[in-house]
Amino acid sequence: MPRQRAETGPDPVHVSLVAIPEAVVSTLTGIFDVMNAFAVMAPLGHAPLEAPPFRVEIVGLEPGPLQLASHVPISVQRSIASLETTDIVIVPSVLLGAEGWQKGRHPELVDWLAAMHRRGALLCSACSGLFLLAETGLFDGVGATVHFGYARAFEAAFPAVPIRPEQVLVVAGRREELISSGASMTWHDLVLYLIARHAGATAAQAVARLFALQWHQDGLAPYMTFEGRKDHGDLTIGAAQDWVATHFSVANPLEEMIRCTGLRERTFKRRFTGATGLSPIVYVQRLRIEEAKRRLERTEASVDEISWQVGYEEPAFFRRLFKRVTGLTPGSYRRRFKIPEFAQPHRGGR
Repeated sequence: MPRQRAETGPDPVHVSLVAIPEAVVSTLTGIFDVMNAFAVMAPLGHAPLEAPPFRVEIVGLEPGPLQLASHVPISVQRSIASLETTDIVIVPSVLLGAEGWQKGRHPELVDWLAAMHRRGALLCSACSGLFLLAETGLFDGVGATVHFGYARAFEAAFPAVPIRPEQVLVVAGRREELISSGASMTWHDLVLYLIARHAGATAAQAVARLFALQWHQDGLAPYMTFEGRKDHGDLTIGAAQDWVATHFSVANPLEEMIRCTGLRERTFKRRFTGATGLSPIVYVQRLRIEEAKRRLERTEASVDEISWQVGYEEPAFFRRLFKRVTGLTPGSYRRRFKIPEFAQPHRGGR
């Protein structure tokens, strides 16, 4: 909660936006602009508040210029050494290179993050910013979300932190003080949540309208692309995966996979599930739904046609399965992800 002044009312909530060389400029500056909107609304026809609810600062090891992962320089406004307390700490998205996240690169920051938490601050990550926060150990056994593209890398680096990459926002901790947002643009949900929590729902709605931000209320499952796990080392199961990747629409793919491997049915199912983390039938379903998603995005075929094309004779079953996997009906999925008419390439010349 914001610190109180005796006579003039509450101080603004102090937000420390952490800048490190791995940070992505779009997330960092986007969060800065949205949370600072109350102080700069006038040019857009809104009167700025006399006492904006937030005071946002970009903080880092040293004040001054810092080049981010996008090769764009920003200015760190304040050193962490000069901050004894803060109300909210936000670590923006970070870009992982081929070598992955390198633990121990920022020991002073990790110690500072833990100290701010002890003194009452909320610790927040946007997308992959969780990699830095996880080094504090505060998320161990608690739960979080992270960009689904980095989920396996995160699990390998921090196996003690249970993650739900399909979730937009996870608010955890005894004081609801450990907050993480999922893939990329879910920083919108993070800042709107923080505004609603500290300045009220009406303020969050006003900012959402001002910036045309939307809550990702359907979760992130619609955005996730299924890729079967193939790093398990079981060559027989790997061969079955390769076969079904192009034959998932046949009438009985499970029977065909068993026949191709020469394994007993129970042995095949056990080994397949152990290797991929999914039962064979669920694996086939995910492949079929992934192909259906592509056809909904790129073709004009009806839902019934697509159901048949991917291997389902009963469109009603296909619709139920699609909704269960993606969180959306096929029609809603098509409306969300198909390229709108105004963005389609021009057909024919003028």
